[in-house]
Amino acid sequence: MFVRVLCAAAAVACLLSSCAGRPQTEGGTLATPFAPAKSLSSPKKVASADDPVALTPVAWGRLGNPGGLAGRTLSVSSLSDIKLNHKEVVLTFDDGPMPKKTDTILSILNEYGVKATFLMVGQMAKAHPEIAQRVVAAGHSIGSHTYRHADLQNLSFDAAVAEIEKGRDAVTSVTHEDAGFFRFPYLADTRKLRQWVGQNGMVVLDVQVDSKDYFGVSPAAVATRTMNELRAHGKGIILLHDIHARTASMLPALLTQLGAEGYKVVRLRHSNASMMTAWLN
Repeated sequence: MFVRVLCAAAAVACLLSSCAGRPQTEGGTLATPFAPAKSLSSPKKVASADDPVALTPVAWGRLGNPGGLAGRTLSVSSLSDIKLNHKEVVLTFDDGPMPKKTDTILSILNEYGVKATFLMVGQMAKAHPEIAQRVVAAGHSIGSHTYRHADLQNLSFDAAVAEIEKGRDAVTSVTHEDAGFFRFPYLADTRKLRQWVGQNGMVVLDVQVDSKDYFGVSPAAVATRTMNELRAHGKGIILLHDIHARTASMLPALLTQLGAEGYKVVRLRHSNASMMTAWLN
């Protein structure tokens, strides 16, 4: 019996070592997923969106058992309503919807039984209305991210407001649900614009954990950075994007790791969303 256990452990270790890879980080070092970065003398590996993501030992037993990750639902009418407990996270996806990638992410979220908030760019929602509608049909919350992902700090106040309104109207008209949440592109806000957004029935979603999945690194590097930041914060809103293949590739491992470490994914619901949906219908 003891020999069989040792053989099984050796097989698992061999399998994971072959899958882990050595993702390159923007700092120029190589790192094993979910482990501290180490300087290695071997050549740097070119990041690939298809690279597999390894798990820490605590997560091995969760493979094939994605349940238990879903947490509570928060009804939100203002930023002050988003009060997360220790080891609670909110998943948010910006910039979509995007063919194939958004659908893949929806399938993964469904498998793990968790809900996210999708901050859609207005022109993307207009270009892919059927995908935007599938996001809503799957029970996820939605918000807007301006119409064309403009840097609002570089616009006049009136032009910035017009960009926000156009984006919200585009997402709402496509999904038939009020885009009650909002995120500033590049997180570039101003006090005056934040005040305007709040006064006009939207909730600004800030970011505590930036996955930086927009960098040209491997999925494993994205997962490593996200978990490291989250461990430092203990909770928070996680920024992801549903337009990158690397995000979809690393998401199952990230969610498995979250569950293994005792995190819960909180669902946000805009408190005015149900009334707006009824009015639109």
